[in-house]
Amino acid sequence: LNLQGDEPLLDPADADRLVAALRADPEAGMATLAHDLADESEWLDPNVVKVLTDYSGRALYFSRAPLPGAFPGGPRNGYEVARRHVGIYAWRGESLARFLSLPRGRLEAAEGLEQLRALENGMLIRVVAASRPAVGVDTPADLERVRRLWRAVD
Repeated sequence: LNLQGDEPLLDPADADRLVAALRADPEAGMATLAHDLADESEWLDPNVVKVLTDYSGRALYFSRAPLPGAFPGGPRNGYEVARRHVGIYAWRGESLARFLSLPRGRLEAAEGLEQLRALENGMLIRVVAASRPAVGVDTPADLERVRRLWRAVD
C-alpha cells in the first residue's frame, strides 16, 4: 500500500476498501481511489489529477488537463464525467516489481503522472470510490486548508 504524503486526511477505512477491491479483481495489478469533482474549477486546475474510468471502474486515463474535452451535444463540462484521483495505491507484489522495471513512458513524461506508465504498458488499474472527497495538499493554499481542518479537530 502506497499512501502519498499529499493525502494527510485520508480515511483509513478507504485504505482497507482499496485493498479489498484489489483482492476482488484478480486481473487488476493495482488499485487507487477517486471521487466526484466538486466543480468546474477543480476540473480546470492542473494540480488536480483527473481520472476517467470504464463502466466497471477500471482506469482509462489520468490527466492534469480538463478531460474529457467538450464535444458539442455532450455533457456541458467534463467534470460531469471525470473524477478526482486520490494519491493512494494498492499493489500486487508482482505488479509493483514489473512497474519498477519499466522505463518511464511517453504519457508519464507528458503528464508527470507515474500511473500512466502502468496504463501505457497494459496494466489494469481498479478505481474505487472514496468514502468522502479528499483534501489533498498540492499547493500552499491546500496546506493552509489542511492546517485549519486539523486545528478544528483539536
